[in-house]
Amino acid sequence: MALEMRVACEKCSRTLQVDDEAYICSYECTFCARCSAQMKQLCPNCGGGFEPRPIRPATEWRPGLSVATRPPSTKRVSLSYSRDDIAAHAQRIRNIPPAQR
Repeated sequence: MALEMRVACEKCSRTLQVDDEAYICSYECTFCARCSAQMKQLCPNCGGGFEPRPIRPATEWRPGLSVATRPPSTKRVSLSYSRDDIAAHAQRIRNIPPAQR
């Protein structure tokens, strides 16, 4: 199963191209590089850490496996929680290393 490759930052709604620097958590919550840095690599939805979002190849090196045959999602996803709730959540767990959350 391929990653959904979401098309926008969940925090600022900036459109993300498939080759833009973006970060995801294990639930595929997706954020632009600026928002991810502002949140200090802490996912505001699940509390997990972020990893760089992989790049989907533009060239079809293997049949059916490229951005042309498996394009990014067209669905935009927004944060699930209020800014105040996110701030309280981050305050609670920000000093816990991602691997221990």
